[in-house]
Parts: sequence; structure tokens; C-alpha cells
Amino acid sequence: MVNAGSVTLLVVDDMPDNVAVLFGFLRNAGFTVLVAQDGEAAIQVLEHARPDLILLDVMMPGMDGFMVCQRLKSDENTREIPIIFMTALTDTVDKVKGFKLGAADYITKPIHHEEVLARINAHVQLRQQQQYIQIQNNELQVRNKELDTFAHMVAHDLKNPLNGIIMITRLLHECLPAGTVVDGKVQERLAVIERAGDKMLSIINALLLLAGVSNQKQVEMHPVDMHQIIAPMVQNRLAQLVKLYNAHITLPEQWCIALGYTPWIEEVWVNYLSNGLKYGGTPPQLVIGSDLLANGMVRFWVRDSGQGLTPQEQNRLFTPFTRLQTSRVDGHGIGLSIVKQIVEKLGGTVGVESEKGQGSLFYFTLPACN
Repeated sequence: MVNAGSVTLLVVDDMPDNVAVLFGFLRNAGFTVLVAQDGEAAIQVLEHARPDLILLDVMMPGMDGFMVCQRLKSDENTREIPIIFMTALTDTVDKVKGFKLGAADYITKPIHHEEVLARINAHVQLRQQQQYIQIQNNELQVRNKELDTFAHMVAHDLKNPLNGIIMITRLLHECLPAGTVVDGKVQERLAVIERAGDKMLSIINALLLLAGVSNQKQVEMHPVDMHQIIAPMVQNRLAQLVKLYNAHITLPEQWCIALGYTPWIEEVWVNYLSNGLKYGGTPPQLVIGSDLLANGMVRFWVRDSGQGLTPQEQNRLFTPFTRLQTSRVDGHGIGLSIVKQIVEKLGGTVGVESEKGQGSLFYFTLPACN
């Protein structure tokens, strides 16, 4: 039961007797009651007041209840106020029309006080719960935005000193004077520091990318040449992994052209190909390609020669902080979730086709460039 003393109602009816009965009953129940005797008067009242619920007669001269409802539901300031129609109409068509216009409920005349009170309490309570949820959602969005800003700031501030640690470690590891005798354990520890630094830097870059994608409202799409993205990537960013796993990557002779955003698309390919190199067979055999789909999208894909994935494992993909394999290589578990956010932001979808023992095909789609 709602606290009637904190609830304001607006009664709209052109029949003075009906208004008098409702006014007296609802005031005695503790509600604050406003009155309007026609549609135009109701609109004027709502310019200065925001009732918690409106009891609206359907059959009124001039602007009838349906017209008033349509007017209120088209106004951002009043569209969320619940409206209960009061009518002698029993035709289902009229009731359906009211619901389509946004009415919350119907009360059939002659009005029964207990029924009116029950319906008012139900819809006011529902409205109050919706308002509470909206307030909580707004507060949560603010806190999430503050957290994203803080995480971005911390990640950015950590990046510069971490780059310094990695650079100095590499200098110590690679640039010792000729003939210098160094304990093997020292070299090993330097290598451990360098690998840890690279891993931390990878996580920081992923977090910065994730924050950038989440906060970007609009992206300027342009035709993307995948060959110009992947060829330099394989020769530079992925060169160490290709060498480490003795992998072979087969590129297509021709690419379908799609619309996208090159910096983000490069990160999608880095994630897909890195996973393929790490988990896609021994040694990995990766085949890359593209297909023009009938729905006006282009599907880009990479097929590996790995162990494949069970349906349960496939369902866990593209979920933040989830890793399917930990025995061969370590990862931070946010790569594929970033891929999903990027591709969806660009208007596409992601997915995988796989069977255990048959390898996997990871794909993403983008709008075709017509």
C-alpha cells in the first residue's frame, strides 16, 4: 500500500457529479486531488503540476480522453505519468485503442470505490518503483563513468614508468659490453622482468582500448583495406609469436572491402591472430579470408588447426575475464570481450564455428562498402 499523503492525483471528467464523488472519496483516502473538467483544462493543469497518476474520462466534448492521452504521451514531460481511463464503454476495440495510446489501465463506470483505490495503489506503487530504479540506474551510470575515468587515468599514468622499466631491462639484457661475464641467473631474471613488463603493458593497452571503445559515442566509418592492416601486423607486431610457435599464415589474394575504423580493426585482428598463434595447433596453421554475405555484410575470418572448442567453451567466449586455456600460455582474459565491443560498435557481430578435434573459425562482420 502506498502512502496516500505523498501522492497527487488528477481527475479529468466533464460530469460535475462524477468529479464531486471522486474528489470526496479520494480526499478522504488521503490523496491530494487536482480536478480538470475537460481535456484542455487538463493540459493547462499539467503545465504547472506533475501528478503521480491521472484518472481520465474517455467521453468528453471537444478533446476526448484518447486525444488527451495521445497528447500527454507525446510530451517528454508527461509521458511517464500513468493514465487510468474511466469509461462506460465496454467495446474491446476502444480498450485496445487506449492501451495502444499508452494507458496503464481502465475503470468501467459506474465506478466502485474499492476497485478505484486498488488500481490507483497498484499503478502508483509501480510508478514509484520505476522511478526508484531509474534513480539507481542514473547513479550507477555516474559511478561507472567515474570508475572508467579513474581506470583510464591510472592505466595511462602506469604506462610511462612501465615503458621505462622495460627499456632499461632490455638495455641491461642486450647491451652489456663485449666480454662481460654475467651470471646465468642474472640473465634469466632480466628475461623474467622483461616478459612481466611486456605482459603488464599488454594489459594496460587493452584497458585503455576498452575504455576508449566504451566512451566513444560515434565513430567515423571509412573503407578498410585489410591487406594494409594485416601484412605489416604479421611482420611487426606478431613477428615474435609467429617465430616462437613456428606458425604459418595464409593470406587471401583478394579482400572484400568493408566499412570500419582502422585502429580498432587492427586490434580485432591482433586478438584473433594472437589467439590462433597461441592455441591454433602445433605448429599453428592459420588461414585468413573474407566473404560477402547476402545481408550486405562482409564476414572476415581466421581458421586454425587447433583442438577445437566444445559448445560449452564456445558459450564462454567473448565474455570479459574468461580464459578457456591456461596450460600453454597466459592471458588477461579481456581480449575477445574487447573484440565484441569494437565490432558491435561498428555495426557488426562476432562469432565462432568449431568442433572438438576439427579446429576453429573465428569471424567478425562489418558493413560492406557499396
